[in-house]
Amino acid sequence: MHRVVVVALDGVYPFELSIPVRIFGTAQGVTGEPLYEVVTCSLDGRPVRSSADFTIGVEHGGEAFATADTLVIPPFTCGPDAEQDWLPDALAEALGTLRPGARIVSICTASYVLATAGLLDGRSATTHWNEAGHFQRRFPNVEVDANVLYVDNGEVLTAAGVVAGIDLCLHLVRRDHGSEIANRVARLCVMPPHREGGQAQYIERPLPEESVATTTATREWAVGELHRPLSLAELAAHARMSVRTFSRRFREEVGTTPAQWLNRQRVDRARRLLETTDLTVDRVAAESGFGTAVSLRQHLAATVGVSPTAYRHTFRRSVPS
Repeated sequence: MHRVVVVALDGVYPFELSIPVRIFGTAQGVTGEPLYEVVTCSLDGRPVRSSADFTIGVEHGGEAFATADTLVIPPFTCGPDAEQDWLPDALAEALGTLRPGARIVSICTASYVLATAGLLDGRSATTHWNEAGHFQRRFPNVEVDANVLYVDNGEVLTAAGVVAGIDLCLHLVRRDHGSEIANRVARLCVMPPHREGGQAQYIERPLPEESVATTTATREWAVGELHRPLSLAELAAHARMSVRTFSRRFREEVGTTPAQWLNRQRVDRARRLLETTDLTVDRVAAESGFGTAVSLRQHLAATVGVSPTAYRHTFRRSVPS
């Protein structure tokens, strides 16, 4: 079983600390078996002070690092100017015990730990938008992208603030076990099933005023029309807005363009069909609105790096009967 080790450092933020166990701990396979074992540790096995008015007890010490398939580092109260606290000696030593191939995930400003350890040199990464400028100045060898929710570099992954940590953990479940299982985890946690990593961290109008028309109804309608071409003009007409107003409001509410959002929905539809049906690749392409198998292959390869046939072979067995 894939073991996720979560390290609680002194001053850890309790909400972020709980994200991995909530997401990975909810993931179940075909017969209800857990897909991940999640353990929480401190560096010495002792309780740690949280950022709130309580301490947190753990059952494991730094020796758990050596058993991790995925290590998650939540943020902790360590200011941008406290460089000596970004990578304590005990933490550096524990990181050195990770097995080859183990994934390392930072949430929010825990990216400072990875950068100090040199794990982000030459890579793209993200952190909380409020610290991105300082982070880039302090770590010029890291390509900082403050406009995304998370960055997946394969074995090293970084998430922006708070809720983006949930998005990244769900992304890993999807990467490991397919969209159906990840969507089931999201439903059980009563949250949206997927936010693309490239979506903006900060959305200008997350909750529109009641008097302002929104694109919500049009997005819901469009999901049911993915099997056919959908133009920007048609989307705007459905929302009873001009194209310019619709495009602006869509980006304000969703954090991406209508075309990018539509493409993401089509890829998700194709993934679900590949996982849960025996439809041919040509038929999956048609049902998801890509038109041809060639187009589907191109978009799926760009998103998940594999062909439709390879994706189906990997994840078809993960779907409950």
